[in-house]
Amino acid sequence: MVEASSQQIVPVVLCGGTGSRLWPLSREGYPKQFWPLVSGHTMLQDTVARATGSGFAAPIIVCNQAHRFMVAEQLQSAEIVNPTIVLEPVARNSAPAIAAAALLAHEQDPSAVLWLMAADAAIADDAALSAALARATAAARAGRIAAFGMQPTAPETGYGYIETGAPLDGLEGVSAIARFVEKPDAATAEGFLAGGRHLWNSGMFVATAATLVAELERLAPELLVAVRAAVANSTRDLDFVRLDVAAFSSAPDISIDYAVMEKTDRAAVVPASIGWSDVGSWSALWEIAPHDAAGNATYGPVELLDSKNSYVRSEGILTAVVGLEDVVVVVTDDAVLAMHRDRAQDVKTLLSQLKKAKYKEATEHRRNYRPWGHYEGLIQGDRFQVKKIQVKPGQKLSLQKHFHRAEHWVVVNGTAIVERDAERILLRENESVYLPLGCVHRMENPGMIPLTLIEVQSGSYLGEDDIVRFEDTYGRT
Repeated sequence: MVEASSQQIVPVVLCGGTGSRLWPLSREGYPKQFWPLVSGHTMLQDTVARATGSGFAAPIIVCNQAHRFMVAEQLQSAEIVNPTIVLEPVARNSAPAIAAAALLAHEQDPSAVLWLMAADAAIADDAALSAALARATAAARAGRIAAFGMQPTAPETGYGYIETGAPLDGLEGVSAIARFVEKPDAATAEGFLAGGRHLWNSGMFVATAATLVAELERLAPELLVAVRAAVANSTRDLDFVRLDVAAFSSAPDISIDYAVMEKTDRAAVVPASIGWSDVGSWSALWEIAPHDAAGNATYGPVELLDSKNSYVRSEGILTAVVGLEDVVVVVTDDAVLAMHRDRAQDVKTLLSQLKKAKYKEATEHRRNYRPWGHYEGLIQGDRFQVKKIQVKPGQKLSLQKHFHRAEHWVVVNGTAIVERDAERILLRENESVYLPLGCVHRMENPGMIPLTLIEVQSGSYLGEDDIVRFEDTYGRT
């Protein structure tokens, strides 16, 4: 947690990324911001924790609507009170997401200072961050949009850069921005590092709601019209603000850098050295992870022999590496990635290849998260599959039926109430129920501990889309 000024700052956390370069751990269904990559907490939880306590208002989180329950659950687990969770019906890059947050904050207080940040960056030095935030806040109150520029420590080609201009009068430690620079090649990055005038573009910004709305109206009017309509026609659902689908979908797909920062005359930069990383690749994660005497970073059940400067991670399967240097090995329950660390940026290209080949592992984990809990596939064969299902205390599945499959549920831990057509059946450990094809059914966990059961499906078609919902606690169709 960092210190803020006396007037409360509104944290705005953008939580819509997919983290494609961290496949096979990060996937569209469960991207990197929901994983504990650099601490015992998830990236989202670490991010929000930096902006809690005295001096900070409740956060605004902008996320993909498919991730809404994961966001809500992780915030609740981190004891974050009264967050506003804004749901993007479609992905439209950072500018529309920021516009939605700015408009919502503007409704409450146009002078509110917003701290805009991604949910998936790592920061090691909270004291330095606090000092940088104070400088950025002063610039924001002077009408600027202040970017955090990270002091480069290497000729990084995976980041965009900010070229600093002259210091700004009356704003200590704040400079004008001469220009934004796209991700450079290696030679250009070496020159930037040697020259001392270029900073990594962290994607963090501080500005008032009034300044952001005014600059969006001046520089990206079409975008602001679309997002303003999406906010005006939004609906409240549980803890969520659902942006209007049609209006938000009409907004241009554009980043805040292109829409505003590269055009505005209010841009400023706060140089900072805060131990920042966007954790955008496995090599970046290796750089910030603790190393052993041979330069290796490991996670999970891993054993190394005569290996150096490598990152090896296992999510459960014993993984042994012998005689390798400068490699990345990542093992999940359904995929393995092995590569040289220098090729870390190529994972995104590999992922495109996997998607083209229609591997479901490209986008989905074996464990699939739902608002009531999760399920994971164990065995699949001709006309049958077996799943493990876990239902959180007090939660229940939708009232549903299937056209192509029957199911058999066996409780292995906890207690279940099962609706089967007109029946209500109480099941305890080692008890089971058969659900014939076409029956209307539902399962509920009435207990205080998670309910775990094994589901055996049999039928001519076993896809997840063979489901008709009649009633759902979570507003799904």
